[in-house]
Amino acid sequence: MISYEPFYRTLLKKNITEYQLIYKEGISANTLYRMRKGYPITTKTLDTLCFILDCEVSDILYHDKSK
Repeated sequence: MISYEPFYRTLLKKNITEYQLIYKEGISANTLYRMRKGYPITTKTLDTLCFILDCEVSDILYHDKSK
């Protein structure tokens, strides 16, 4: 199962809110909802988030093999 837990730690570390991602960076609220619920996102969205947050993929998600 994919977990987006690192994404929220990265937001805190970079002092960026979901509000900023939506209204300043153009990330859809639906994308953030999907991430909150653990639903899949596209690799294009993942690439966009990495660019905006200036981070690696591992700073946004990880694969939890135990679930």
